[in-house]
Order: sequence, then C-alpha cells, then structure tokens
Amino acid sequence: MKVVLGIDAAWTEMQPSGLALIVDDGGGWRLVEAAASYAAFLEASDPAVPVLRHRGSVPDAGAIIKAASAKSGAPVDLVAIDMPLSTAPIVGRRASDNMISVAYGARHASTHTPSVARAGRLSDELRIGFDAVGYPLALSAFGGQALIEVYPHPALIELMSAERRLPYKQSKVRKYWPALVPGMRRRRLLEVWAEIIQHLEGEVQGVTAALSLPSFDARGYQMKAFEDALDAVVCAWVGACALDGKAKAYGGGESAIWVPVRG
Repeated sequence: MKVVLGIDAAWTEMQPSGLALIVDDGGGWRLVEAAASYAAFLEASDPAVPVLRHRGSVPDAGAIIKAASAKSGAPVDLVAIDMPLSTAPIVGRRASDNMISVAYGARHASTHTPSVARAGRLSDELRIGFDAVGYPLALSAFGGQALIEVYPHPALIELMSAERRLPYKQSKVRKYWPALVPGMRRRRLLEVWAEIIQHLEGEVQGVTAALSLPSFDARGYQMKAFEDALDAVVCAWVGACALDGKAKAYGGGESAIWVPVRG
C-alpha cells in the first residue's frame, strides 16, 4: 500500500491548515480523509456536530504522522506540503521560486515571496519536525519516506490543462470578477470549485463524496475551511504523482517545488 499525506500549511500560527490523506492499495488512489485543520484531523469528532470555526495551531509532526498511519492502516510514505521549505534559512526568494516563476509566470502562477517572517520559523520547525520522525526534505529523486514542497497553482494548471492560474481563492473573488455583484461572484467560485473536484475525482477516488460544495449562503469561514481542505487534496495528489514518478522537482541544492508532469 502507498500512503500520501497532503498539507495546505498556513504561513502563520493564527490560521488553520488543511490536511488530506490518500492511499493506493492496488486499485488506484482514493481519499481516506480531508480535514480543514490540524485539530480536526487529530481529534475524534462527532460528524453530527458541525465544526464552528477552524483555528490555527503549531503542527506536531509526530502526532500527525501517527494519526495518518492509524487512519490509513499503513505507514505514510510521503508528506506533501504547500509551504516554502529549505535546508537553509529562508530569507527571500529561492532558486525554486524563481524556476517556478520562469516556468509558470506567464500563466500567472508565480510563487509568493517567502521571508524570514513568513513562513520563516514555522517553516523551519515544520521541516525539522518531520525530519525528526523520518521524513527528510527531498530535493530530487527519493527512495524512502520523504517530505516534499508542492504548490497548488501550477499543479491545478497541469491537472486541468488550463491556460492560466485558476480563480479559486474565496478571498479574491472581487479581484477575479470585479464587474459582477457579490452573489454572482459566489456562484462563479462554486462553479470553479466543482470543476476542480471533477478533475480530482478522476485522479483520486472519493473526492466528490468527501468534498460536498458549501451552500450558496455559507459563511466566510465555512468557505475558507472548504478551500483549505480542497487545497490539501491537491497537495496530496501532487505527492501521489511524485511517488509514482510523474512529477518534476523545480530547484535543487537547498529547496525544490514539485509539480505534476502530465501526458
């Protein structure tokens, strides 16, 4: 069995991080669980009781791996995280950031510029934490358990053969569709999310069932929780591609960002 854990990691301790666990036991990749925060993933919860808000927290790599292995019934092979990671202190743009920007900048999918403050210490602690429990940062081909950095924007471009970065961030709907009234912006966003889920379902079974679209009148925090869980599934899918030898590492030396290779 192959097991991948995807994490849409927040760059600050105040914001929640999404997680998704996928496995392949010979019948193709399938989704075991998608959660909108570390707490939701780690804690047993009653599905009949709604989670009102997802909070930020400091990730505990050991607890996360233990929970993921218990849920999947097998050791985690790969952890794929959407966060700047490096074997050297991050003080600004890295070679991997620049390589992604060269490859995907024309399609509006350049990376955000990391700094000492963001993600800074949180990035270092997360990398060190996973390394301590047997998941070293992989900058090229790997043959055992590993941690990799991924970036959903170019991954979604490859998944959907899109011409440019997808407009799927709920906080940017006004920027995406400035001429539309708020209700139409919400409708467009839900349509984009539905399209992403449809394509992910073709790669990972169970995504459609697990990620039911929020209602049209969902609160902002509910929309953000869905987006975080969705991003985590994208991260996990990129990890599956890397594990299956279908992803390319942009970077080397101190950092690398993995992107699926289609076709």
